[in-house]
Amino acid sequence: MQETVKNVLTGHFNKKKAFWFFLTALVTIIVWNLPSGIFGIDGLTVVQQRVIAIFVMAIMLWLTEAIPAWATSVTIIFVLLFFVSDSSFKFMQGSEGEYGQLLDSVGIMACFADPTIILFLGGFILAIAATKSGLDVWVAKVMLKPFGKKSENVLLGFMLITGIFSMFISNTATAAMMLTFLTPVFKALPANGKGRIALTMAIPIGANLGGMGTPIGTPPNVFAYKVLTDPSGMDMNIGFGQWMAVMVPLVIILLIIAWFLLRKLFPFSQKTIEIKIEGDMHRNWRTVVVAVTFLITIILWIIGKKVFGINANTVAMLPIAVFAFTGVITAKDLQSIDWGVIWMVAGGFALGLAMNGTGLAKAAVGSIPFGEWSPIVILIIAGLVCYFLSNFISNTATAALLIPILTVVCEGMGDRLNVIGGSSTVIIGIAVAASAAMTLPISTPPNAIAYSTGLIQQKDMAKAGILVGIITLVLGYSLLILVGKAGIL
Repeated sequence: MQETVKNVLTGHFNKKKAFWFFLTALVTIIVWNLPSGIFGIDGLTVVQQRVIAIFVMAIMLWLTEAIPAWATSVTIIFVLLFFVSDSSFKFMQGSEGEYGQLLDSVGIMACFADPTIILFLGGFILAIAATKSGLDVWVAKVMLKPFGKKSENVLLGFMLITGIFSMFISNTATAAMMLTFLTPVFKALPANGKGRIALTMAIPIGANLGGMGTPIGTPPNVFAYKVLTDPSGMDMNIGFGQWMAVMVPLVIILLIIAWFLLRKLFPFSQKTIEIKIEGDMHRNWRTVVVAVTFLITIILWIIGKKVFGINANTVAMLPIAVFAFTGVITAKDLQSIDWGVIWMVAGGFALGLAMNGTGLAKAAVGSIPFGEWSPIVILIIAGLVCYFLSNFISNTATAALLIPILTVVCEGMGDRLNVIGGSSTVIIGIAVAASAAMTLPISTPPNAIAYSTGLIQQKDMAKAGILVGIITLVLGYSLLILVGKAGIL
């Protein structure tokens, strides 16, 4: 809405976005006021129908991008507070028997400070501290050194390091940083050679795949992790280290496969490359604080729950507190956090809260015959829908829409999902499918950053992105089924 108003005031009015905005408003109002019997859910209350209308609004706004994605999340939370909560307008309230159960307004606002948001925020803070101290540059230099000067080995080095960084640092920031490191490398390569394409594509592919490795690697992972671990959700008690034990080996295998594909698709004409990375680590006590805190945080994320009884969300407060106390991070540094993503995640959490808090999820489970559905068909359709949508809209928005729906489906199907490894296969599968979508420049921020260099064409990105994406879907879902059946996840 803010962008729409700004465009009107400045004369840059986007007719297409305005059309979608007003169509969304119209459809939302219609769904809001339809006879409840149309939805086919027994005992559907007024409040539950409002949540369905809000969900429709979210789908349309995220798909059409009539307003920025983060603004859609803000709108979701606003509408929930003003029209569906116990603090809403009086004329929107009524007795529970007449209107249904209203949402707790405090609970809606708490979505901004949900423990999983703090976990995500901890990852952002670590990234800022690493960049500010120059630790990221030093680590990149040290990690690239063993790969030598052979062109194909350098390509592998950039892919693996990008993937590892993306597990703990925003894949957008990782892609931007690693492409900066490539600038002097490009000068040593022939201008018309395909090696430049291979190296450029290695960064978004490495960033997209690497993000799957940890619960904080991408926003879709955060959504999946919350649903699976939240006591009010599936409460499956999956630890940070448990996630990594399954997903990191998958990421490494996929990165090596992607390396082979890039070598075949875009072969190097020059056999060796000289790597020169500018910049160095700041040698002072604050850098030591960052390095030690970074190491301790990762160790506690991996073994904290099992050994010390500290969950990953609590551990995330360690770097935030230490860096604030020591002055490593200042108030000005907080401005570089991607707050738009935080808002989007909070909006997704609010949608899930609305479905559960109003009893809509329970009503849907009782009214829709999920037990008659095929688990395999559900898994395939969910994965393909997520993959398709994530190629064209934000994968965060896609996960925010699909995960609440699939949570209801999983609860309705119960033990029948054991044939595909249980609910974790379906939910984590969405995170995998979202990361596998890397076909177009608009598919992910790392893709957009790589495309903006002008070194690759859209057909090159599509060629590599589709192949890597399909392989990721097949291997990712196969692994999730196996570990799910084995009870590892």
